[in-house]
Amino acid sequence: MAIVSAVGIDQDEEGKYVASYQFFNPGNIAGGLQGGGGGQSPPVAVYTATGDSIMEVHGNMSKKVSREPYYSHANLIVISDELAEKEGIASVLDAFSRGSQFRVTTTVVIARDVKAKDLMTTLTALDKVPSQKIMDTLETTEKAMGENINIDLQEVIRGLVSPGKEPLISGFTVKGDVKEGKKQESLQATDLPMTIEADGNAVFKNGKLVDWIDGSGARSVLWVLDRVESTTITIKWADKKDAVSYRVVRQKTNVSADIKGGKPRISVGIHMEGDIGEVRVPIELKDPDVLEKVEKEIREQTRKEIEQAIRRAQKNKTDVFGFGEVFHQAEPKEWKKVKKSWEDSIFPNLNVEVKVEAYVRRTGLRNNSYLSDIKSEQE
Repeated sequence: MAIVSAVGIDQDEEGKYVASYQFFNPGNIAGGLQGGGGGQSPPVAVYTATGDSIMEVHGNMSKKVSREPYYSHANLIVISDELAEKEGIASVLDAFSRGSQFRVTTTVVIARDVKAKDLMTTLTALDKVPSQKIMDTLETTEKAMGENINIDLQEVIRGLVSPGKEPLISGFTVKGDVKEGKKQESLQATDLPMTIEADGNAVFKNGKLVDWIDGSGARSVLWVLDRVESTTITIKWADKKDAVSYRVVRQKTNVSADIKGGKPRISVGIHMEGDIGEVRVPIELKDPDVLEKVEKEIREQTRKEIEQAIRRAQKNKTDVFGFGEVFHQAEPKEWKKVKKSWEDSIFPNLNVEVKVEAYVRRTGLRNNSYLSDIKSEQE
């Protein structure tokens, strides 16, 4: 058998599917140098097949591979942004969800500004298998930054079929020279000419890609979805931008729904606790009033970012927050009345109230910054 680690789906000019299958090369994974660098051949082999349907592509793959493809170990599906925007992802994922070998826990990502094949063929240094590099990067950046979401095949399909929620899928791209990324020799350099990076989140409506959200906007969506494990918030202080960094160590989001004035209303409550991670201005952190002011700035900034993300989603008429699902659970009878008009008329004008609680629990190994001592000596 030939063990498949990942599948990338593109579309050619004729509208046919172009699938790139990433196969394990067991001998070079087990042998070779650590870090994916030094076998005589790459740790993976990529074969490409074309067809009018995913099943036809699977069949055509048998003409190129001497062994039977085995999909049970595949942990990643990559879909190009061009395909997701033009045709959508619903029909593509149907074949994967029906197959007995493909797992519903397989991660799904979108190739942003590159072909899905580029992500399949770009070799990486620290991780021998490119698909594992994407999986591990997605996991670490979700925990560290809270700006990308790790979503599997089952969750994507649930978002596609739910009338009260749209799926949000992380994007990945190749930064640098794509052609050099396919060469084993490139891994011998300490400064690699290319790298695979997480790059925003794709927003969908009716199964098609309609927008991208990045940075604080993406984090705001994950705040509401209660998917932020940890992140860093920087606030302005004394007219200096990004003066104080606040590291969130725990948080909890509660979303509720009710009816006010005959119209649906959503309430979002966020509770966060964290530590001061960095101070770039003289500030008296021993002073309780100062800490209270810092907490207030964190609350206000987070609230504004979330409200801005909600307005953008309402403009696109894409309920990536799942407010429709929340309202359905809270008011099942009323939901029947607004279900069909939720996306296009109710959600864009939905009243959403956001409340944020933020607390500083620790200031690190020091209280006041040494910048305060430098300032006092200069005075």
